[in-house]
Amino acid sequence: MNQRSYLDYNATAPLRDEVRTDVIDALSLDGNPSSVHEEGRRARAAVEAARDKVARLVGAPAESVIFTSGGTEANALALAQAGDGWRVLVSAVEHTSVLAAPDATRLPVTSDGVIDLDKLEIELANPHLKGLLPFVSLMAANNETGAIQPVAETAKIVKSAGGVMHTDAVQAAGRVRLDMAALGVDLLSLAAHKIGGPTGVGALVFREGVTVEPLIRGSGQERRRRAGTENVPGIVGFGVAAELAAADLSRLQQVTALRDELEARIRALAPDAVMFSASVPRLANTSYFSVPGAKAETLLIGLDLAGVAVSSGSACSSGKVEASHVLAAMDVAPELAQGAIRVSLGFGSKRDDIEAFLKAFGELIERLKASRKVAA
Repeated sequence: MNQRSYLDYNATAPLRDEVRTDVIDALSLDGNPSSVHEEGRRARAAVEAARDKVARLVGAPAESVIFTSGGTEANALALAQAGDGWRVLVSAVEHTSVLAAPDATRLPVTSDGVIDLDKLEIELANPHLKGLLPFVSLMAANNETGAIQPVAETAKIVKSAGGVMHTDAVQAAGRVRLDMAALGVDLLSLAAHKIGGPTGVGALVFREGVTVEPLIRGSGQERRRRAGTENVPGIVGFGVAAELAAADLSRLQQVTALRDELEARIRALAPDAVMFSASVPRLANTSYFSVPGAKAETLLIGLDLAGVAVSSGSACSSGKVEASHVLAAMDVAPELAQGAIRVSLGFGSKRDDIEAFLKAFGELIERLKASRKVAA
């Protein structure tokens, strides 16, 4: 098989070699972490060591980490805390697992995809909110555009209204520095596979003093906050990935330089290309753009055939190329949105990958230009 260039880290980062090694070793841990015998204690020790590593990635105490099956479950567990007496408000560009919250009010964003804090304050003053406390969910960074949201500022507004603040930090982890205390959030979601860990494992981290009622009930695992025998190998891998992701933060300038060069050369090939959220702080690894007249599906297929893996945005739509709810919330014209593709870099990205993308992309754009001339 020819060498492929993988540029879809925001969907899933490749499994890190160090993680793979430790996960394989963890498969030999025969005990149930809830058992009191030696085998059980070994498994429990492995889980707790990983819990400490995940906690350190977001500046939280280890006992505040609840392991889940992934970011979607972590978000669901967070939102399940908003019961009677609460009103849920979420930004319009959240992950679908957050947008699925029952009776949630969607908060508008600016044309750059950043939450409109003036509109949030107006909504919090809404007389319909009288007698209800606000539960606000705002992602730390958008999975499609990479736009970094003003979580700390939002949390201050929410707290002044007596509310609770949750942030989906799945895309931000390992790509920006996260500290729960500095952010001022009560709940924070993570997923291992975005940082080079295994799929099928995530975490909800909660602030000290916050009570978390279980969504999955049964036995007493995760201090009675999430029933079910822990996925020991997955959790071990999550811990290793979290440790490596924290170390990767020192490489952010290099990743930013690579992304900026990529975008400059995309504009050289397609001067009419539109870069989304380019005027606001973004994740260093993310470039989301559209070329007028181009269709995302055509570009994705052409790039894939050339050995380059990118996406059209969120990877949570059963493999379909669908209109982006994020771009719709940003009031991007449908004909432009239908051509949007996302290039996302990571710890394994090299200049050769960028060159492979630009070569294939350039050829596709030349075909587009040729077809326009024929049509004219």
